[in-house]
Amino acid sequence: MANECFDDIWDALEDTPEEAVNMRLRSQLMRKLVERVRSWDISQKEAAKRLGITQPRLNNLLAGKVSAFSLDALVKLTVSAHLVLKVEVFDEELSDHA
Repeated sequence: MANECFDDIWDALEDTPEEAVNMRLRSQLMRKLVERVRSWDISQKEAAKRLGITQPRLNNLLAGKVSAFSLDALVKLTVSAHLVLKVEVFDEELSDHA
């Protein structure tokens, strides 16, 4: 069995580069959302209401269950959390940003 090196955990876990990018973006959004929710210092019931989701759904977010959320759903939650989402796209042939 050969040892493989990966730039990112998602590259190791996912079957395709596209799936790895999707999961990487989802996990980044989730981390920011969890930080925001915890900064509110309010009950989970109130945080869920503020985000427009159920409390069990909030629990999935706080538990880091990335597979429970689509990229689209997380983008919508950033709006509810009053976070600004900025997307940058780089040409991997011309940039060190991958």
